[in-house]
Amino acid sequence: MSFSDSDVSSHGGDYKNFRQISRDRLLHEMLRSSKSEDSRSSWKVLIMDKVTVKVMSMSCKMADITDQGVSLVEDIFRRRQPLPSMDAIYFIQPTKENVVMFLSDMSGREPLYKKAYVYFSSTVSKDLLARIKNDTSVLPRIGALSEMNLEYFPIDTQGFITDHERALEDLYGENAENSRRFDVCLHAMATRIATVFASLKEFPFVRYRASKGLDSSTVVSPRELLPTKLAAAIWNSITTYKASIPNFPQTETCELLILDRSIDQIAPVIHEWTYDSMCHDLLDLDGNKYVYEVPSKSGGKPEKKEALLEDHDPIWLELRHAHIADASERLHEKMTNFVSKNKAAQLQQRDGSELSTRDLQKMVQALPQYNEQMEKLTLHVEIAGKINRIIRDLALRELGQLEQDLVFGDAGTKEVINFFRSKQDASNENKLRLMMIYASVYPEKFEGDKASKLMQLAKLSVEDMKAVKNMKLIEGSENRKTSGGFSLKFDSKRKHAARKDRTGEEETWQLFRFYPMLEELLEKLSKGELPKDEYQCINEPSPSETSDQGNGSSHGRSTRTGQSSGPHSMRSRRTATWARPRLSDDGYSSDSSLRNALDFKKMGQRIYVFIIGGATRSELRVCHKLTSKLRREVVLGSTSIDDPPVYLTKLKLLSETELSIDSIRI
Repeated sequence: MSFSDSDVSSHGGDYKNFRQISRDRLLHEMLRSSKSEDSRSSWKVLIMDKVTVKVMSMSCKMADITDQGVSLVEDIFRRRQPLPSMDAIYFIQPTKENVVMFLSDMSGREPLYKKAYVYFSSTVSKDLLARIKNDTSVLPRIGALSEMNLEYFPIDTQGFITDHERALEDLYGENAENSRRFDVCLHAMATRIATVFASLKEFPFVRYRASKGLDSSTVVSPRELLPTKLAAAIWNSITTYKASIPNFPQTETCELLILDRSIDQIAPVIHEWTYDSMCHDLLDLDGNKYVYEVPSKSGGKPEKKEALLEDHDPIWLELRHAHIADASERLHEKMTNFVSKNKAAQLQQRDGSELSTRDLQKMVQALPQYNEQMEKLTLHVEIAGKINRIIRDLALRELGQLEQDLVFGDAGTKEVINFFRSKQDASNENKLRLMMIYASVYPEKFEGDKASKLMQLAKLSVEDMKAVKNMKLIEGSENRKTSGGFSLKFDSKRKHAARKDRTGEEETWQLFRFYPMLEELLEKLSKGELPKDEYQCINEPSPSETSDQGNGSSHGRSTRTGQSSGPHSMRSRRTATWARPRLSDDGYSSDSSLRNALDFKKMGQRIYVFIIGGATRSELRVCHKLTSKLRREVVLGSTSIDDPPVYLTKLKLLSETELSIDSIRI
């Protein structure tokens, strides 16, 4: 078994972010290096399975793959045309089925390809390796046999998923604990997370959220032990890598924090007011694909077009973490600046009156020479306008205000009841989301028959209320005795405020007050202030090492990362208007400006955080924010990224025995 010696970690040289390293390994370490000198053709065939094709597609574009000499991409399980003059690259999972297919392709007198370069996405077992080596007809035709150890799915420059959409169902469902799916899901999750560290050649301190009942006589459910079990499984894989991968660091180079969804059950359902979150929450997107209509050039029916809201779009990259009102304002400024610099557009504004954004958009469309240049801008103007109309039509500002007041302890039962009574026309989804936030802050209000009365008041169905009821499965509160058939009494000592206002941060935009608990936990981790009884470490560092981490030492470099920026002041409360003008740069709303501002060579050790059961876009935003603030790249991993409608569906299914997320959508 061979491994690449390329140094892809941040142990020196130019600093590359998480996604860049993943992409470079696939393109250069695997595709570019796979060629034989005696091959008649410089073109190669790339063969993958359903998992590795997704890994590749989320890291590289087809043009990138073609540039490395790949002319054809094939599915290993489909019938393929023999190409005996061409070499083949196999990027596959190390499964028995895949190995059997590979051996079938390359054995006999007439193999499908001239030579095979085989790269496994994770560690291959000794049995499968022996099976390959024992096939004497295939062995001479193998140009490379290697473990890439890359089986995660980059979704962002600082985010990845293990692609377990059914993780909530498999791990937290009512009957999950005794099922085979529980163990299979946990093992696959651990394997894929471990390949992150193998791929980046990082050796982490492994911290995890400990079960509340570990040091007591209470019965601990397997759900509560999930972070503990996952941490142990990841550690086992990493210790194997440490002994087998050349140049793998022998001392800790980063930190990993393993959490589960119970740390914050508000973040997945509260309305998050950034451009990115609003797009995925309110618009009917297919993944990151937005479908819209443009006027037909022939004068017929409008034509449908597709746009991808991804990193290659500079406007999206700049605005995705901005408040929707800020994004709308900036888009109007961009359009106005364009018109002011164009004489033809100025001629259309003869009366000197101020133009609306829609008028400006029409002007731009009337100038063919600028259409291509401004296509992205007009697209985002349309998207922002559509979002603002939905916000207005659904009265989301009032609802959003109540949600945040509940979270910060400025509203209570009276305000929630008044909302349900006065807003009978509110959508069931929005009423359910408010109910779930209320249940998180006031769990005692759902004991006995109180939940039924609230359900009747809000006019929610029994099916809807399953989402509220199943919150206790995520919390893992089985050992707490309850009165009545339904209770959400997670913590009887909880005060009626789920968040405290952040210090040292000014609230420039209304409804930008909420923050996910992940932000607080990561800041404590960076400072070395996480409670050790609640967040335990498998390879506990010595006191001197802990001090170095807090100062952001990175692979031998000592750089300050957690410095105070001077005296703190309580941030301002809510503004009186919907959207105040931008008074200060938030420092992280624009990824492009963030990248320019940071000196990555002076960055401290990376922080990796993994959330079992799905992460939110607000949590991904926080990782970008804290990368700038802590001067340490923060990488978020999870089983999936869930927008509120999907998360509600998954939560309802926890108490279903036959239905699955594969067969139902909200």
